[in-house]
Amino acid sequence: MKRHVFDVMHEQLRSVARDFAEREVAPHLDEWNAAGVVDRALYAKAGALGLLGMGVDERHGGGGEPDFRYSVVINEELTRVGATSVVMGLSGFNDLVAPYLDELCTDQQKARWLPQLCAGERVAALAMTEPGTGSDLKGIATTAVPDGDDYLLNGTKTFISNGILADLVVVVAKTDPAPRSGHLSLFVVERDMPGFSRGRKLDKIGLAAQDTAELFFDNVRVPRGNLLGKEGEALSCLRQNLVRERLSVAVTAVASMERAFGHALSHTTERHAFGQPLTSFQATRFTLAELATEVQVARVFVDRCIDEYVHDGLSDIEAAMAKWWTTELQQRVLSQCLQLHGGYGFMREYAIAREFLDARASTLYAGTTEIMKEIIGRAVTREPTRRLS
Repeated sequence: MKRHVFDVMHEQLRSVARDFAEREVAPHLDEWNAAGVVDRALYAKAGALGLLGMGVDERHGGGGEPDFRYSVVINEELTRVGATSVVMGLSGFNDLVAPYLDELCTDQQKARWLPQLCAGERVAALAMTEPGTGSDLKGIATTAVPDGDDYLLNGTKTFISNGILADLVVVVAKTDPAPRSGHLSLFVVERDMPGFSRGRKLDKIGLAAQDTAELFFDNVRVPRGNLLGKEGEALSCLRQNLVRERLSVAVTAVASMERAFGHALSHTTERHAFGQPLTSFQATRFTLAELATEVQVARVFVDRCIDEYVHDGLSDIEAAMAKWWTTELQQRVLSQCLQLHGGYGFMREYAIAREFLDARASTLYAGTTEIMKEIIGRAVTREPTRRLS
């Protein structure tokens, strides 16, 4: 199916991203999965090809192309080779961290941080989630208290992607001590700041190559020059950028389903039972027919969301719809694809088993399915006649 959401420039980048994924990523996935982290050199290689910070101004080392579709292309090509863990690392910068820095940094701050990040010489992370707070941003307990020319930062973050490798961490902290004040601010914490430490590299059931960590802040003295934007105004920015993050998750979910369907189709075509290929059985063909249709519907829906995001702006309601529906569908599709592999699907050496495990996190991060439904449900019950398409 021809995808009208992309033009020739996007497809040119796709060629570069595909070659990068096949040459620099796919051959090393087993090694990185075993290590629990990708090689830092990968960031420099991606930066040299212009795959980092594409929306950042060229003056600060970026590509000067603030078009989300370029990030989509990279996400899809990495997912196509089974590198969902790497998507969360490289495109985690493009879709999570870079938008905050590009939007909120002063020119001086941009000159300090962005060139090295876009070149892949340094790695960044975003730290929102806490042991007692996930999707509820107003429940954040980490505090930043003014102290002369600095802020004293105290708190704990968990489930932080790139938490081990990160040289700079954008930390969400409360700058008003009142409970659930929503007075949140963003700070850039740098690797060598006293009081900043990392806990264990978390042991996950999937996404093994993605380093995920606990971060601790014990009276970290953060200069006022490391405050992003204005104090107390982070909440609206966080909510705005979550639209892009959630759409990015949906993009990866659909690409994951397409890859898994390809595995299932190949296996059932080549595998024989009772002297004939599995695809000769009606039950197999019907399952493949259902999967092909569901994945196609998801592809059309997400491409429409991408187009709206780029040209008209995608609402937080529609982003929530895309995020929960595609990731829940992903669970069902990958489960069925694994089932079609029979006992082989249960073996870690088979790609479908790794895809199945990697996919499980997608209904959890960037806001759980339940939170997405709550966002949508509140909107439609508050405005029952609201047009949501």
